[in-house]
Amino acid sequence: MNRYLFFITSLYLGSSLIMASEPLIDKDSTLTYAIDEIEVVAFKANKDLSIQPVSATTLSKEALQNHNFMNIKEISAFVPNFFMPDYGSKLTSPVYIRGIGSRINAPSVGLYVDGIPYFDRSSYDFNIGDIEKIEVLRGSQGTIYGRNTMGGIINVYTKSPFRHKETTVSASAGNYNHYKAEASHVGQINHALGYIVSANYSHRGGYFDNLYTGKKADGSDALAGRIRLGWQINPQWVAYLTTAYEYSDQDGYPYGLYDAETNKTEAVNYNEHSYYRRQMSNNGLHLKYTTADYQLDSQSSFQYFDGEQGIDQDFTPADQFYVTFSHRQKMVSQEINARSLKDKPYQWQTGLFGFYQHYSQDNDIEYRQSGNGMLTDTKNPSSGFAVYHQSTFNDLLTDGLSFTLGLRYDWEKIKMENRTKTTGANGQVNDPIYKKDTYSKLTPKFAIQYLTNKHHLAYFSLSHGYKAGGFNTTADREEDWTFKPEQSWTYEIGWKGNAFEDRLQTEVGLFYIDWQDQQVTQKKATEQGFKLRNAGKSVSKGIEITSHIRPVDQLHFLFNWGYTHAKFREYLYDESKDIDYGGNFLPLVPRHTFSAAGDYTLNIKVKHLESIVLNIEYTGIGKLFWSENNVAEQPFYHTLNGKISFRNKKMALSLWAKNITDSSYIAYYFESMGHEFAQRGKPFTIGTDIQLTF
Repeated sequence: MNRYLFFITSLYLGSSLIMASEPLIDKDSTLTYAIDEIEVVAFKANKDLSIQPVSATTLSKEALQNHNFMNIKEISAFVPNFFMPDYGSKLTSPVYIRGIGSRINAPSVGLYVDGIPYFDRSSYDFNIGDIEKIEVLRGSQGTIYGRNTMGGIINVYTKSPFRHKETTVSASAGNYNHYKAEASHVGQINHALGYIVSANYSHRGGYFDNLYTGKKADGSDALAGRIRLGWQINPQWVAYLTTAYEYSDQDGYPYGLYDAETNKTEAVNYNEHSYYRRQMSNNGLHLKYTTADYQLDSQSSFQYFDGEQGIDQDFTPADQFYVTFSHRQKMVSQEINARSLKDKPYQWQTGLFGFYQHYSQDNDIEYRQSGNGMLTDTKNPSSGFAVYHQSTFNDLLTDGLSFTLGLRYDWEKIKMENRTKTTGANGQVNDPIYKKDTYSKLTPKFAIQYLTNKHHLAYFSLSHGYKAGGFNTTADREEDWTFKPEQSWTYEIGWKGNAFEDRLQTEVGLFYIDWQDQQVTQKKATEQGFKLRNAGKSVSKGIEITSHIRPVDQLHFLFNWGYTHAKFREYLYDESKDIDYGGNFLPLVPRHTFSAAGDYTLNIKVKHLESIVLNIEYTGIGKLFWSENNVAEQPFYHTLNGKISFRNKKMALSLWAKNITDSSYIAYYFESMGHEFAQRGKPFTIGTDIQLTF
């Protein structure tokens, strides 16, 4: 099928119809408005972000469906200065906001699903299903959230068991043998007890061929389920119990040899089967007590995952290196949060957060040509607590002028036990390595804002971000076992406004981030794997502009642009070799992110058809460097996506396409054993969805 047929058809329909659209964001909400109905079920829900001194983007359920977002990675560039590259498996999910992120180790951007914190990088990549909305808050949020995060927060909210009663069944099919099925049921046993049960299964045949095996290198299967129970105990008390499980089995990794001069990647060509399998369970109990003056929340959480990776480490037809890696996490956390509710001259929020995480991993490295190997068993438990408070003083000196003061104290304890033995003719058992350390930090926040009749808001904020240090679980040298904490100061000035009865809504933010001891990823001395190390000083500065335009009820546009200029000020990479990366750009940080999207709906009102909805979305990712030496780079690239839906009250039939222009780009890059490897971006894909609601 001609890859441009869908796009041409879309343009024809869009130019020939006068449409009355379902908006990208709910009609009664803006890019930063929370949906009021969700306030009942969300832990510390952010209400009316449009009048708070924070840079934020909200994607409603309609936006997620209309643009066919299947996972969090796909909102890259749709949210300004948000970038989540595709590593090639769910083993790790680097997330960057405003240049702050982490390729390995603990993420620098926090993720919460219905108030449940996701701690590990291996749990961030999951299929989006049954989602009510997603919030992305940019900048450090430590004075209002349990786990401190330097870069920002991603909040995911699922459907409420009290919102409505319905059963939804959907199926999707696309080229490259892509299939997905999903079902959910929301019901109420009585006026006080509600529940939602959902499940989904997805299969992807794979996009890239492995020349050696003649098979696809990146097929995958995933099965997930979620149960959420709600109990309105009395008018003041409500309880929610959530349990979610996912099993995924991925082939991979689709990497080929890369040429930095031409920015081209050779075909995938390696001899051993590579894979990543993961099972993950996330569970939470949320208790909420509400009075006329304040709200008290308790969130108890338990997260578990068990993953195993097998990887042809040399990525060539030669039988040289093979690594089997398994890791397990058990995490419990407890957060208690209290906040005022009424709009009074003084508003407050305070909380206490504690956690214990047991993490362990095993590495089995096989040197196939020599018959030798290395087995490593590492345990890395950690625990900690935080106390935070934020006060806001409203209408000081004049109406609309507010001051916010926040303070947070963090304490963490990290241990490591490493046992290594070599195998083969000269195999030996090495002495165990034991290490432990504690970290603590007091971090403040200050903000001033001026609000004019809820139409215009100007603000300035100053926040201190912090991320604890830790241990590299495998290292080649004694000096590489430990890395120090990193910390930052973020200065932000912004403006939010709306006009023409909310038909034009605009948000502009400028930021400057100055941080020390940035934790950066380096190759180990043997070039077999990676380690974390602290750079000297870094700086990131930029701008974010978002505009939501609704000229008439029938037409909606959304524009986002982010610019990030992030560099190392001081970074002596290797003193012995006089390698200095000071002045270089930070890796994995796009200079620009841009998106433009539009929605139309034609109200038909004929038998079996009520509306036709057209969605078009253009995203662009600016130039970025893949490593600190700034040699390998990805120039600006764009993707064009589209979707047409035919709907009535009980059914929606959709045709969708992604990367319609078949843009060629690199999705991920790394260096190993003297070679450069990269994964190509996903090609043009097309498919159809059907959804039935009863």
